[in-house]
Amino acid sequence: MHVSLDTMVDTLKAAAESSRLRILALLSRGDLTVSDLTEILGQSQPRVSRHLKLLLEAGLIDRYQEGSWAFFRLSDADSARDFVMGLVSSIRGADPQVERDLERLASVKRKRQDRAAEYFSVNAASWDHIRSLHVPDRAVEAAMLKLVGKRPFQSMLDLGTGTGRLLEIFSPLYRRGVGIDMSREMLTVARANLDKAGVSNAQVRQGDIFSPPVERDAFDLVTIHQVLHYLDDPARAIHEAARLLRPSGRLVIVDFAPHTLEFLREEHAHMRLGFSDRQIGEWFAEAGLDLEDAQEFEPRGGSEPRLTVKLWLGRDRRLLIADPANDSQQTKVNSIGEIA
Repeated sequence: MHVSLDTMVDTLKAAAESSRLRILALLSRGDLTVSDLTEILGQSQPRVSRHLKLLLEAGLIDRYQEGSWAFFRLSDADSARDFVMGLVSSIRGADPQVERDLERLASVKRKRQDRAAEYFSVNAASWDHIRSLHVPDRAVEAAMLKLVGKRPFQSMLDLGTGTGRLLEIFSPLYRRGVGIDMSREMLTVARANLDKAGVSNAQVRQGDIFSPPVERDAFDLVTIHQVLHYLDDPARAIHEAARLLRPSGRLVIVDFAPHTLEFLREEHAHMRLGFSDRQIGEWFAEAGLDLEDAQEFEPRGGSEPRLTVKLWLGRDRRLLIADPANDSQQTKVNSIGEIA
């Protein structure tokens, strides 16, 4: 992507100030609030807000609202992100002030982890009961990794990200990852887990799975892990997820096969008691996806009724072809070769 001379000068001016460069270095490690940055930088909130405003105007960072909190992150634009990462990579480990900032950042992240641990302690018993009814999560995660493969890709979206676990396990493959969840408590857990795992190429945001705050036609992989059974309209969720895929992008869904455990509806807010291959296949087809694979993980042992986990892979029917006039550009075409 090329920019004008004036635009480049404005961008360089925005970054060419010590506090703003420190802010960029911090945001390269994850999303932060104004309060976080005020604590780390040791500056007043108006001053920090002024620096953020200039960085926003230059297109180097983005802002998003989460309840009453405003979070800031590096820009989603590849050109801006590459520019910032090039700048901050040259000062890491070389400047005492930046090193002190990173120490204070570690303290902020520890506080996040403490809040996450508190939330887990309150809810762990009910989650552990449900997990005991099906195969271990690691078995399903291993199957997902095998299904997606080892080839790197540009972007991933995890809808209903929960603890952020999928963003963590796929982080070596994608360049940019985004997780969406309605629960601020779960977002706190996800941020703490990603921080602890050292995942810096993913971010999580508050949003509705039926109207996620991300761009369409932008993701190579979209995942919906153990979320559909909470929804009153899972078909609509699949349709919305499909609209976010790039041509030939993949949608991976993990949920339960049909079952009769009514207590999950009564005690754990499950609205659907599982899904069949036929139902998922029909919803995929309506959303313009082909069902490429379906796998089943049936639990063994135990005398009480158990849950069978299902894994479905859908692919966007549109294809990608290179534009011969510009190898760096790609043109969307549909499955019969017409330009979309």
